[in-house]
Amino acid sequence: ISNYLTAIGDDGTRRSWPDRLTLQFEKVQDMRYGENPHQSAAFYREPSPAPGTLACYRQLQGKELSYNNIADADAAWECVKTFEQPACVIIKHANPCGVAISAKPIDAYRLAFATDPTSAFGGIIAFNRELDAATAGAVSGQFVEVLIAPKVSAAAREALAKKENVRVLEVPFGRNGNPPSPLAPLPDGEGNFVNALRCDYKRVGGGLLVQTPDRFNVGASDLKVVTRARPTAQQTEDMLFAWRVAKYVKSNAIVFCGKGQTLGVGAGQMSRVDSARIAAIKAKNANLSLAGSVIASDAFFPFRDGLDVVADAGATAVIQPGGSMRDAEVIAAADERGIAMVFTGHRHFRH
Repeated sequence: ISNYLTAIGDDGTRRSWPDRLTLQFEKVQDMRYGENPHQSAAFYREPSPAPGTLACYRQLQGKELSYNNIADADAAWECVKTFEQPACVIIKHANPCGVAISAKPIDAYRLAFATDPTSAFGGIIAFNRELDAATAGAVSGQFVEVLIAPKVSAAAREALAKKENVRVLEVPFGRNGNPPSPLAPLPDGEGNFVNALRCDYKRVGGGLLVQTPDRFNVGASDLKVVTRARPTAQQTEDMLFAWRVAKYVKSNAIVFCGKGQTLGVGAGQMSRVDSARIAAIKAKNANLSLAGSVIASDAFFPFRDGLDVVADAGATAVIQPGGSMRDAEVIAAADERGIAMVFTGHRHFRH
């Protein structure tokens, strides 16, 4: 309540940000240790967590959740919720190492796992559909730290019971039981008036950075084609999928995708061209072809070198924000290589 009150000025008008910020959380558990064994840690949650958020989890089995388990589980859960179709997200060290959508959760899992089987070892796996016995059995074939789904069937629980150390979490969606629409309007409190408990925080020395969550997504009608080649319907569908994945990859992010599957993920590099190279290497290591693939870049290409790397790897369409001083140079390079490219007008840095 105090955060709502302090966000109201002396004249009674609402301000975007309060002059003073007072937050209250309730302790859920003490932890064995934090990010590293020499660090002490605990997990707190909001007094009334928003429905469908990770803090609403119910643990069905497995060892106690660790600090890193919860951090990675949140990354996996937030990513998988952005998809309307059955989806699977595999997270390792806060980055997606495999994401896929398909008609059935088990097929989405197999495609996500195929992106990077090496990195998926010991990962966090999230589904946006009920976890059934067949999918649980398939997942049991790999080493997994945490499994998350909105519901876990009785048969799936029985199958997973043999892996008693695997942490299995049920996180129900909102009141209607359906995943939130990624293109729905932002909840009240994201515009002119801020609910501080729904914000993102980053501690700095002696202070706190606060921002509204990055919930912006685009649809096909929002894309601006900037090249002579126009994307096909399949390319557009794949680019929108890649764009949603890229939002959850640490910057600089380059994501190769095709037919609802990530093919190579380049994450967290200091130069965009290196992220492009790593993404292509990842696909090669997984024996996945990039011929005819699309790529998403979380921010603009500052030079044409990154565009050339993805084109050499086999990409035929690119989705990126645009906005570089050298946009014309990058567009010309795409035209030269026969690549379709679209601008979204919005960046998705993630740190």
